[in-house]
Amino acid sequence: MFSLNCSRPAAAARRLTAVAALLAAAGPLAAAPFTPTADGQVLERLPERAADPRMRELRQWRQQLRANPLDQALAVRLARRYHEEVAAEGDPRYIGYAQAALAPWWDLPAPPTELRVVRAVLRQFSHQFDPAVADLQAAVQAEPENGEAWSWLTAIAMVQARYADARDGCRHMQPLASALIGAACRATVDAATGQAGAAAALLRDALRSATAAGAAEPASAAEQLWALTRLAEIEERRGDNPAAEAAFKQALALNITDGYLLAAYSDFLLDRQRPAEVLALLKGKERSDLLLLRLALAAKASHAPEAQRWTDDLGARFDAARLRGDTVHQKEEARYALALRGDAARALPLAVANFAVQREPADARTLLEAALAAKQAAAAAPALRWLADSGIESVVLRRLAAQIKAAS
Repeated sequence: MFSLNCSRPAAAARRLTAVAALLAAAGPLAAAPFTPTADGQVLERLPERAADPRMRELRQWRQQLRANPLDQALAVRLARRYHEEVAAEGDPRYIGYAQAALAPWWDLPAPPTELRVVRAVLRQFSHQFDPAVADLQAAVQAEPENGEAWSWLTAIAMVQARYADARDGCRHMQPLASALIGAACRATVDAATGQAGAAAALLRDALRSATAAGAAEPASAAEQLWALTRLAEIEERRGDNPAAEAAFKQALALNITDGYLLAAYSDFLLDRQRPAEVLALLKGKERSDLLLLRLALAAKASHAPEAQRWTDDLGARFDAARLRGDTVHQKEEARYALALRGDAARALPLAVANFAVQREPADARTLLEAALAAKQAAAAAPALRWLADSGIESVVLRRLAAQIKAAS
């Protein structure tokens, strides 16, 4: 999933995150949020990079909220920061902390608009798409120029393959966002609906204009990262691997820690049999479930000594999630079962269930691969229908679809 999170340009630089896709359907494994039963209860000590000014500020806000738990503005600010940490570091437990910060208002039927938007963001992370959309629709009814709410409505529509709604979201965002973000929104929808070449050209031109010397509307580094990651994905699907890698590397060169970008580039490298580069890219990032999956895949492909340990650790995390009743990680677990355990019978129902909830290219690929491995071509029917209906251009998906049809 992606979210542009843009209100006005000044707010865009502050709020824009690339958790697209990261934080919900296309993001890290979403642990079911855990709410403390007492104010003093310690959930877990997460690494806080003590010298990091952001972490010092985060600790200060936590202390202030403990002293005044009904300070709504502070609670919203803290919840946003926790969400940003998930996007950057990939540890989904921050989502539980964010929800706990909003606990006094969480069940209100009509909370203030800003709180409602943040609640929607946290809900979509756990794939509670219907209540998230309801919150966001209420937000834009109250504030038609709320670009952040429009961006998340667009993001959820893309995940659910509601492309007309996504295009409508882009139209509403156009006057509220920077030129680059507006172009990236349109390009993302176009690329999913049979216009990938034009979408890539539009996005490349917008990036050039937004980063040129003396640009009328220069893009922030965060905006560039979001647009470059989208461009890389579009070019990869089109089969232009040099262009895709160039865009990925430009995004990485911005030196913004972003879990979605790291996962997307790792997948690109894995597909090209370059696992050693994945191990170097993700070194020390095992806390993120999203990135641990890529590390385990790379370790297995390169026969690294950590392969078994990382695979077992990942399996334990899936088992723990299942005990909590957490079912939002099905795509990643399907990939784990198929690629790391060789268990197609386990992978297929997970992939089927996942595709019923979210329908992005990675979800379709997981279902097609699982159906092929399980020799159950009929199970891939939903993904084949999506491919035909959307018109999406993807070398990999079209190849897998051809293999499915040949096996039928």
